[in-house]
Amino acid sequence: MSLSPSTRLGPVHLVVTDTERSAAFYAEAIGLRTHRRDDGVAALGAGAEDLLVLHEVPGAGPPAGHAGLYHFALLHPSRGELARAARRLAATGTAIQGASDHGFSEAIYLADPDGNGIELYADRPREVWPDPQDAIPPGGPLPLDLRGLLELSDGDGPADPGLVVGHIHLHVGDLDRALAFYRDVIGFEPTMVIPSAAFVSAGGYHHHLGLNIWRGRGAGTVASGTVGLSRWTVVLPDRGEVERVAARVAAAGLESEEVADGFVVSDPWGIPLHVAAEAG
Repeated sequence: MSLSPSTRLGPVHLVVTDTERSAAFYAEAIGLRTHRRDDGVAALGAGAEDLLVLHEVPGAGPPAGHAGLYHFALLHPSRGELARAARRLAATGTAIQGASDHGFSEAIYLADPDGNGIELYADRPREVWPDPQDAIPPGGPLPLDLRGLLELSDGDGPADPGLVVGHIHLHVGDLDRALAFYRDVIGFEPTMVIPSAAFVSAGGYHHHLGLNIWRGRGAGTVASGTVGLSRWTVVLPDRGEVERVAARVAAAGLESEEVADGFVVSDPWGIPLHVAAEAG
């Protein structure tokens, strides 16, 4: 029933209003490079694989209280690489929205030109991760020692090829319904559940997916014509794993669309999830 411990996340697809502007932002502020561009679509990454795919919808409006993206998170391979990312933000004058120490990770928060939320983070070694129930102190996350982080690096070059999509965090309208889909159907395992949010993962990771009701219980389905998440990707180790998840989707009476490497299914708020098999 649970997802394979080898599960990881793949490309995040975002709706933006101007692909040129957004691609320039992700190159300058985040250090990504454009892999390809075609008819309002730009794919970006740091290594061989796409991390982001930008889809241009001119005139798309901001989210208006419905379910959808809170942030996507890019995981740096080391604290030193996160320090280089912080240096790059400082050198480019990119505004940040916050910086937190979660115990298991250190994170910097910002937004792209359309307001799509971004987290840049690095994990601490697993052996020092706190118990999930202790990961959020009563007063909220601890502040990040940003000055100490910046002192680790004096460079701000392109993003390291080891950069990956670490997790996704979504606004939803109901945690029970969200868990019924992402836990019971897809197969993620809860690592922490609090009254307003839940965090789930595969293989004991602190979280591959965050779910919150901070836009209010009953937040509506994703509205068309707005910026935000177009779809996100879960990558499973082989086709057999994909077929097992597809069987649970079918047993739950949910519609899905078959694609070359797997299938796409939408959650209760119309947020598309692409379940794919590893290439090769």
